[in-house]
Amino acid sequence: MAEYLIQENVAETAFRLLLALICGGVLGIERGRKNRPAGFRTYMLVCVGAALVMITNEYIYNRYGTGDPTRLGSQVISGIGFLGAGTIIVTVRNRVKGLTTAAGLWGAACMGLAIGAGYYTAAIISCVMIYFVMAMLYRLDVRVMASARAINLYVEFASVRDIGEFIQYVKERDMKITDLELIQSGSVNESAAAILVTIRLMKKAEHAEIIHLLSSAGGVRYMEEVG
Repeated sequence: MAEYLIQENVAETAFRLLLALICGGVLGIERGRKNRPAGFRTYMLVCVGAALVMITNEYIYNRYGTGDPTRLGSQVISGIGFLGAGTIIVTVRNRVKGLTTAAGLWGAACMGLAIGAGYYTAAIISCVMIYFVMAMLYRLDVRVMASARAINLYVEFASVRDIGEFIQYVKERDMKITDLELIQSGSVNESAAAILVTIRLMKKAEHAEIIHLLSSAGGVRYMEEVG
């Protein structure tokens, strides 16, 4: 029985793993172009590994006739979170990076499971859709975020006393501060201060224009938008 399964599944197994390699590579190329933590090879390994797990689970189920044919696959879905979490970083300015890469790795793993189970149609369609979201919708996401009415800013001041002046400056220009957090400044100057602030705009405006306007407030040494 085991020899029969091996002989019958060599071509099928090779095809599944090759398809997983290609689909994972397609997603990895897009991430690699943007110099993300997980790139070409990482996505390929994740997708092929997930496909191999599903193929192995199927083989065990057919070989011994007992067990759950989806058990190993379910462990991949939860276990990939550890790898995805490793790509998410929080910078010193509390800016979160790597969320799209982590979600892409999870999607690649799920895609690999579909390939390993022989569900090629769903795997190929999902590969196209995930690639479209990561590559084609990036500009749309940037455009939407750039004109949103809420803007998150990291602001450095020469002194803590300048924060009050900045708050007043914001209010005078028909803007509302909805959240403010005092954090440690990245400056070597001990008297310097920094804040993370969320500002609500009364009307839509380009964030670049808002940053240029607020940067002219007294005491502001550095300002940037954070995610």
